[in-house]
Amino acid sequence: MLTPRRSLVLNAESGRELPRVAALQALYDRGCRPRHGEVIMVAGRSGTQKSGFALWWVEQMGLDAFYFSADMSPFTASARMASMLSGNTTEDVEKGMDEGGEVRDYYLNLLDRSKMHFAFGTPLSWRKIDEELEGYVELRDAFPEVLVFDNLMDFDGAESDYTEQMAVMSSLTGIARDTGATVIVLHHATDKGWAATTDPWSPPSRDQIKSGLSEKPELTLSVALDPHTFEYRIAILKQRMGPSDPSANTFATIRCNPETTTFAQWNWGGGRYGQ
Repeated sequence: MLTPRRSLVLNAESGRELPRVAALQALYDRGCRPRHGEVIMVAGRSGTQKSGFALWWVEQMGLDAFYFSADMSPFTASARMASMLSGNTTEDVEKGMDEGGEVRDYYLNLLDRSKMHFAFGTPLSWRKIDEELEGYVELRDAFPEVLVFDNLMDFDGAESDYTEQMAVMSSLTGIARDTGATVIVLHHATDKGWAATTDPWSPPSRDQIKSGLSEKPELTLSVALDPHTFEYRIAILKQRMGPSDPSANTFATIRCNPETTTFAQWNWGGGRYGQ
């Protein structure tokens, strides 16, 4: 149920461009325009920092957000957040928390300033999601501005069932429409096949996204990490209101620092064929 206040906020915010993050300028230069109220998919092969990228991106936007995770443990997520906010490595964060005292308080104070909220559980269940959102709305009389679901195949019954995955995507679209929240869902690309073997550090094309579900969101981003140069490559596979490249042959390039779960502008703009 929507109060008049929630309804007014919902309709006023929907469709506006999300806050820009300076480190993603190369992606914006490619014509990417993520918007409030959209369903956004971030897809990639295993080990491509999908969770870290989503966590960092949402935190950098400074929006009230709820991150539903079946892929990270509570400690991993919290340590990544503290590392991201402090600039220290996750190893340093772990040592600081064990040390206690002022160092521990420093990290906890950083986390207190964040607008990120977490819920954990495997598998992701609609009952749990409903309960968490009801509690959030009860406290704030508003929905979160961003909802992150990590990841699609961790929803109850959706591990390998295409029909269930389609149902999940339909439900996520309904959540975005009903709440006005931007919904970010993480999903896997195949680790098998010629492209995955011969060109593993390039973003997977649309036909490599598992179950063909990259066509459902308004915006689908494909990501890849080169572990040697730490180039983080982001391709726009689909964009309802802007340019896209299903082949993923053109992409934006930024820099990734996995040790601190942070990203920054690359020194030359990026893209297989340049900017």
